[in-house]
Amino acid sequence: MRFMKNPLFAQVYEHLWRPTFTRLFSFGGTATEDYDRALRAYLSRPGERLVLDVACGPGNYTRQIANGLTGDGRCIGIDYSAPMLSRAARTNRTERAAYLRADAHAMPFADNTFDTVTCLAALYLIPDPIPVLDELVRVARTGGEVIVFTSVVTGVSSLPGVREVAGASGYRIFGRHEIVDRLRAAGLEHVEQTITGQGQYVIGIKS
Repeated sequence: MRFMKNPLFAQVYEHLWRPTFTRLFSFGGTATEDYDRALRAYLSRPGERLVLDVACGPGNYTRQIANGLTGDGRCIGIDYSAPMLSRAARTNRTERAAYLRADAHAMPFADNTFDTVTCLAALYLIPDPIPVLDELVRVARTGGEVIVFTSVVTGVSSLPGVREVAGASGYRIFGRHEIVDRLRAAGLEHVEQTITGQGQYVIGIKS
């Protein structure tokens, strides 16, 4: 989306847009914020993992994940938006985090590199997002985990005109099985989907 390249939006996103969006995802279900907190705690558990945070924006998740890592553990945040990355480097810099400008459709990493690959609250804003799922799986190591949080069609978003309006604004609402099916086809096993409010959390292990 064009506004993601706007330096002013990068400032607003970190403290206003992202928290508000999480609350909006809770509409029709109260568990989204609780699940988000639990996921953050899980991702930031101690360990020497190599983590990739795709479409990291201003680095909110990246910093929290990195701060929990130990030893040689590192979290790399990538984003296509230069203003977002600039914001991340200023406000979410930490010892075990690094930020890199990269296209999620063709990430500059070798196959089987990362222990954990995440794409959280971002996939619905990426143009042509489905091939990005293949990239998430490609750069995850065998036995590594891929975690996605994104939109999903629900009774609310199925109301007449909702998906059309969302699509016109650059926001994609994914079908109930769209993400799960593509990740399985790309090579994930034990794929679990949790739908809460207007969002879905999907996690799987690379075979």
